[in-house]
Amino acid sequence: MANSNLTAIFSLLLSLLASTVSATFIAEIKQQQTRDEPYVGVNIGTDVSNILSPADLVAFLQVQKISHVRLYDADGDIIKALAKTKIRVIISVPNNQLLAIGSSNATAAAWIDRHVAAHHPDTLIAAVAVGDEVLTAVPSSAPILMPAIESLYAALVAANLHTEIKISTPQSASVVLDQFPPSQAFFNQSLTPFLLPLLQFLSRTQSPIMMNLYPYYVFMQNKGVVPLENSLFKPLTPSKEMVDPNTLLHYTNVLDAMIDAVYFSMNNLNITDVVVLVTETGWPSKGDSKESYATIDNADTYNSNLIKHVFDKSGTPLHPEITSNVYIYELFNEDLRAPPVSEANWGLFNGNSTPVYLLHVSGSGAFLANDTTNKTYCVAVDGVDTKTLQTALDWACGPGRANCSEIQPGEVCYQPKNVKNHASYAFDSYYQKEGKSAGSCDFKGVAMITTTDPSHGSCIFPGSKTVSRNKTSELVNSTVPSGASTIRFTNLQTNAMDNGLRVFLGFSLLIYSFVS
Repeated sequence: MANSNLTAIFSLLLSLLASTVSATFIAEIKQQQTRDEPYVGVNIGTDVSNILSPADLVAFLQVQKISHVRLYDADGDIIKALAKTKIRVIISVPNNQLLAIGSSNATAAAWIDRHVAAHHPDTLIAAVAVGDEVLTAVPSSAPILMPAIESLYAALVAANLHTEIKISTPQSASVVLDQFPPSQAFFNQSLTPFLLPLLQFLSRTQSPIMMNLYPYYVFMQNKGVVPLENSLFKPLTPSKEMVDPNTLLHYTNVLDAMIDAVYFSMNNLNITDVVVLVTETGWPSKGDSKESYATIDNADTYNSNLIKHVFDKSGTPLHPEITSNVYIYELFNEDLRAPPVSEANWGLFNGNSTPVYLLHVSGSGAFLANDTTNKTYCVAVDGVDTKTLQTALDWACGPGRANCSEIQPGEVCYQPKNVKNHASYAFDSYYQKEGKSAGSCDFKGVAMITTTDPSHGSCIFPGSKTVSRNKTSELVNSTVPSGASTIRFTNLQTNAMDNGLRVFLGFSLLIYSFVS
C-alpha cells in the first residue's frame, strides 16, 4: 500500500515537472527573444557561372548587411574568408558523406577537427547541418542519419564546442502530413522511427528543428484553394483569413500555418521544447510556361513581406511568443541548375552580384542594402546585339515615354555615340520614371539593375539626378561593413537544403474554412 502511494505521488510529481518544463521553455524563449533580435539569413548555392571569389563574396555579404549565411558544404576557402567578419555561418555535411561519418567515430571527429575546430571562433560557425532532407530525398540513408549526428555531436563535446555550435538536419515540409488545418497535422508515421530519436536529441541539446518551408509549392499545388494573397503575406481582411476550425486560430499567411503544423506534429510525439527554424523559404522570379506565378513581382512581394514579418516579431498564431528565424533561398540565381526554369531563378541577386529585383524592406532592420531606397540604376546588358538593343531603345523613348532628350545630338549624354550607351540612359530614365518598380528594368532581358553609377563626365544619369535632388538614398556599393553584426546570434540556428521539388502531402484533407 505504501509503495502504491509512493508511486502515485511520484507520477504526480513527474506530471507537474513536465508541465513546469514546458512552461519554463516558453518563458525562456520569451526572455531570449527580448534579448536577441530575430534575423533573416540567406542560403548560398554555388551552381553559378563565374561565381564571386571567396574574398569578393564575403565583401559583398558585408556591403549587403547580411550577417547569417548557410553553405551547402564545408568549403574551406569560404570559411576562411569569413574569418573576423562577424558573419555567422552554417556549414553542411553533404548526403554522400553520411555513411562514412555515421559508421566511424574517428571519421566524425576528423570532420569536426578539419571543418569546425580549425576555424572557430575566428570564423563564427553557428551550426552544422547534417545531410539534406535525408528522410525524404535519400530514404536509404535514413538509418545512418542519427548515428552520424550523434558521432558529430560527440566530437563537438570532445572539442568543448557543443554549447556554441548546434547540430541539426533540415527536413522537407513533406515529413508533415495533413498540414491544414495545422491542429490536425502529424508526422508521416513511417518516419517516426527516425524522427522521434531526432526530436529527442534536439530537445536534449536545445537545438532547433530545421524545416524547409515553401508556400510557393503549397500555392502551385492547390491553386483555387489556397489564395495567392495568403501565400505572399499580403494584408487580408478578416473575412479572407484562414481559420483552423479546431483551435479557431486565424492565419493571415501560409508560412505561419506551415510552422504551426510542425509544432502540432511535434506535440503529438510529446516534444514541446524544440523551436522551428526555417532553413529555406523563398519564391522564384522566373519560370517556364507551367510556372506562371514565378514572377519578379511575386518574388519581390514574398521576400519583402517575409523579412518584414520576421522583424515584426509577431510569431505565429499558436506561438506568438516565438519568432522563427528564416534563411531565404537563395542569395544568387544558380544558372547551372537543371530545368525547370524556376530552379535557376530563386536568387535575390544574379551571379554578377546585380539585384534580380529590389526588395521593399525599408524600416525592417539592418538587413540587405538591396532596397528601393538605395541608389540603383538600369543599364544595358553587355553582349547584346545592336539590333535588339535599338528595338528596346526605340520602345523606351517612344511608347515607354522615357526622357531621352539628353542623348540627342549635341546634348551632354550623346557621347559616346553608340546604341549601348544611349540605351542605358533611356533604360535608366524609364526605370526611374516607373519608381524602380518590379519588372521596369528588363526590356525583354536586355537590361539589368546595377548599384554602380553609370554617369560619366558631364553626363549624369537620371537615377543619380533623382537621388541627389531628393537626398533620400545612400550609396550601396560601399566597402564599409554594415551594422548588421549587431543582430545577435541565438542558439537556435540551423541549416537549409537543396531546392528540389517540395511535394506537399496530405492536402486532400485541406479543410480550411474561410469566414464569410
